[in-house]
Amino acid sequence: MPLVLTPLQGIPLIRQGDDLADIIAASLAASDLPLMNDDILVLGQKIVSKAEGRMVDLNAVSPGEEAQRLAAAVGKDPRVVQLMLQESNSVLRTRPGTIIVEHKLGFICANAGIDHSNVGSSKDGGEKVLLLPENPDRSADGIRRNLEAASGKRLGVMIIDSHGRAWRIGTVGVCIGLSGIPAIVDERGWKDLFGYTLRVTIVGVADELGAAASLMMGQAAEATPVVHVRGFPYPLRDGSLQELIRPKELDLFR
Repeated sequence: MPLVLTPLQGIPLIRQGDDLADIIAASLAASDLPLMNDDILVLGQKIVSKAEGRMVDLNAVSPGEEAQRLAAAVGKDPRVVQLMLQESNSVLRTRPGTIIVEHKLGFICANAGIDHSNVGSSKDGGEKVLLLPENPDRSADGIRRNLEAASGKRLGVMIIDSHGRAWRIGTVGVCIGLSGIPAIVDERGWKDLFGYTLRVTIVGVADELGAAASLMMGQAAEATPVVHVRGFPYPLRDGSLQELIRPKELDLFR
């Protein structure tokens, strides 16, 4: 079966408390796209964070001494830096305009994943930012279970975000939470075309799918934050974000 990715249309602007499973189901129905076993729904992080109330008004943030010092060094808003510190285990690298952290979720990313784009402002004109979901695996699992209950089908759900890469220019979509699908596929022991036994090949299939879905979603005003996937070339199983996190003792660059 070919891999087919379909951006869902008609997804409204998401607000705190919205039921994403219901919204996705309505979009699927309007698109005449009934769910089948092993279908996957890929969601952009922003709509999950908005539904879960992860929006922060910067007027309500009081930066501490460490945030003020770091903000002055990199040229950032001290209130945003304060949120970065709260969302992170540690700061790993800095340069003007960028702070690289180990996020509380375990992965390395710029600026703790805090986002200004497609967020909007408060009623009084104050600036808002959006934090990542507190537990993206749990978020994905709740959405999956609701969609499965409504459809009677076995599904996978994944949440993605745009991350930079240490050795390449440009952001790509990567998985930050998932349920019902594998994060990696371990191909060690498989044979290649010539009978050679693979020894080190572990494929980050969730990140590969995340990059493909992100290409369909876009990054600006496309308003397509959910992508339906059919034909994923690996068996579905329960997975978690932790499968994708390289242990510190195996990290050659930390």
